Amino acid sequence: MPDINVDVLVIGAGPTGLGAAKRLHQIDGPSWMIIDSNETPGGLASTDVTPEGFLYDVGGHVIFSHYKYFDDCIDEALPKEDDWYTHQRISYVRMQNVWVPYPLQNNVSMLPKAEQVKCIDGMIDAALLRRTAINKPKNFDEWILRMMGTGLADLFMRPYNYKVWAVPTTKMQCEWLGERVAAPDVKTCVRNVILEKVAGNWGPNATFRFPARDGTGGIWIAVAKTLPKEKTLFGKQGEVRKVDADAHTVTLKGGKTIGYKKLITTMAVDQLVEQMGDNDLISLSKGLFFSSTHVIGVGIRGDRPENIGDKCWLYFPEDDCPFYRATIFSNYSPYNQPDKSVKLATQSLGDGSKPKSSEPKEGPYWSIMLEVSESSMKPVDQANILRDSIQGLINTKMIEPTDEIVSTYHRRFDHGYPTPSLEREGVLKDLLPKLQAKDIFSRGRFGSWRYEVGNQDHSFMLGVEAADHIVNGAVELTLNYPDFVNGRQNTERRLFEGNQIFRNKATDRADAAGDAKIVDIEANKTGMANGSANGTKEIPTRDRAASKSQSSHGRKTSKSVK
Repeated sequence: MPDINVDVLVIGAGPTGLGAAKRLHQIDGPSWMIIDSNETPGGLASTDVTPEGFLYDVGGHVIFSHYKYFDDCIDEALPKEDDWYTHQRISYVRMQNVWVPYPLQNNVSMLPKAEQVKCIDGMIDAALLRRTAINKPKNFDEWILRMMGTGLADLFMRPYNYKVWAVPTTKMQCEWLGERVAAPDVKTCVRNVILEKVAGNWGPNATFRFPARDGTGGIWIAVAKTLPKEKTLFGKQGEVRKVDADAHTVTLKGGKTIGYKKLITTMAVDQLVEQMGDNDLISLSKGLFFSSTHVIGVGIRGDRPENIGDKCWLYFPEDDCPFYRATIFSNYSPYNQPDKSVKLATQSLGDGSKPKSSEPKEGPYWSIMLEVSESSMKPVDQANILRDSIQGLINTKMIEPTDEIVSTYHRRFDHGYPTPSLEREGVLKDLLPKLQAKDIFSRGRFGSWRYEVGNQDHSFMLGVEAADHIVNGAVELTLNYPDFVNGRQNTERRLFEGNQIFRNKATDRADAAGDAKIVDIEANKTGMANGSANGTKEIPTRDRAASKSQSSHGRKTSKSVK
């Protein structure tokens, strides 16, 4: 007999696991527990602090949301106005020794004339190709050529995406793109080139929020605190040793066993099937590809340079630096680095030479966070990656050789990016249903392996919707319809539209099968858009037109998991 029995067990206390736990806590009925091998919640959205007091996230994270439910949950966890900073994104691409406003494809007017001609020629050729093309692009590389042309492909898209994904664009599919890559408007680009104009902000993260204190990880620590402590098991006592799908048990490293009816797991799905010891699923998971991520931080004494200004994050397609992205992390919050009154010793100068004095001195301080990808197709010199990254900062005019470096940080994350490879869809369409047939819901950035719904809001809702599906039979929008949830940037999901779309889909399926029973989306009204299943308790929601007003809780209805 298991030591503990629950209706729903959640493995992982990152955004997905916490989303599932939050939803289960609101639904009155099923017993549940959340476990994680880390003492601190957050997973791949956590934050580290250096001995000198510089904060660095696990990669570039900001808050821009597609879901009101997500907004309500994090605002409940961090409710005060001074818990947050709101920023207008200021992003650039560094190339040809100039800073080009992001996205590059809308701002070729900033490039040297020769490169402008190549880009415009390519765009015109691509526009003509789109008029005559019959078949869809076979891969990401073909999509780039068809949407942007050879000029932008060779100048930016191919080299940059290789630096990010650590695989060639020819080995990636293009269904994942959605709103993430802006296709250029040829007329606008030509007009901007002639008039020497710059295009404005684009994309879902043109405005974003960031927590004032404790970095991104502080959000998830706060969310975890809204859960009952007796239902959490974090640290070594929550580390999984084995998942027995047949017995519906999870064995922990300490020997304790937990029995479950349904399992929501946010472990990387390739590691999950290893824990299960299922050779067929292990073999199937070999078709999934991922890259590792190195996060490097550099803390610097002195005033922020004029050329850095209020920049947020920056892109680097060229080979004069190993990193593909740099985030000016000190610009997100003044609490991301020590106060200027703190005295720190200079560890080295930018060029690697020793400082004249090792005596601690006051600030001010600022910081840069860098990301470097690694894979079997793109090896990294790990022994020298910090040195090479600092040299890359000098090469790209981010810092000077004489700048005083007072703190450095380097951490490698084995599973960094779930690659949307050509093989991915074939694997997931087979693997995830087979796991679900065993009552295992593999969800999250690496649990469901869908980068297009891998942001913090997406990840959180993957957990919320898995819980709602288990208890109420609700449709998992984010997992199954990523184009829908990403369809309108910076807006809430509209319940009526969602109901109508999925009622039609369900009706079509039922008609095709000759079955009168269809999924009743209407029965889960609040669960679809606002995250509250019909008749269950709602969390406080915010009236955005007012400021911080909150709604009352709804009534409770018991639900059981079968």
